[in-house]
Amino acid sequence: MRIAAVADLHCSVNDRERIRERLRSLPHDADVLLLGGDLTAYGKPEELEVLISQLLRLRLPIIAVLGNHDYESDQVPELLRMLREVGIKSLDGEPYEREGVGFAGVKGFCGGFGRGELTAFGEPEIKRFVHTSMEESLRLERSLSQLGTERRVVLLHYAPIPETAAGEARELYPFLGSSRLSDVCDRFGALAIFHGHAHHGSLQGKTRGGIPVYNVALPLLLAQSPPQAFRLVEI
Repeated sequence: MRIAAVADLHCSVNDRERIRERLRSLPHDADVLLLGGDLTAYGKPEELEVLISQLLRLRLPIIAVLGNHDYESDQVPELLRMLREVGIKSLDGEPYEREGVGFAGVKGFCGGFGRGELTAFGEPEIKRFVHTSMEESLRLERSLSQLGTERRVVLLHYAPIPETAAGEARELYPFLGSSRLSDVCDRFGALAIFHGHAHHGSLQGKTRGGIPVYNVALPLLLAQSPPQAFRLVEI
């Protein structure tokens, strides 16, 4: 299976031609497209409508998770409904299997990495923050546990390891992702993990258990020479 993956499209109502040009070659290169969140600029249905109009032209199976930008306008239920109605699979904690490959995914959340990971101690506000991070990792765990396939792919928005955040300011690391996500993947196993969010991070790294992790944030891909509109990985 040839997997094309990209995140952080940040589609606005005026981006129809830009999106069309970026995704033009996809039907010839890939068997499935993964979208790792931040589909829209401000989480508005009219922005997602523009993106969907271009995605449907690809005639490819599409699997997605939402990102923090998609939550900005408090219209997540409507965005999920729009994706469902056109056949785009939104993982959102629900597993999906296709042609012997199992897909699991969530948005993820902040929290930090390794020894710098925030713990639920102190003020109620800190505990609520950490609870959100833990809940996302638990949703990913439930999704992975329900897959019946040996070949598994994980799709996130937030980074699961610090290596693919490298290049961003160190002060931002706690807000770019959480090690809780990679810990879950190492326990259940996966062939690959895709994420976005870290626009100035690094293209690739590995979890402590050796799972390849790909940062497919579009600004990062476009900064390569030559620029890339998506990352292609064959499994």
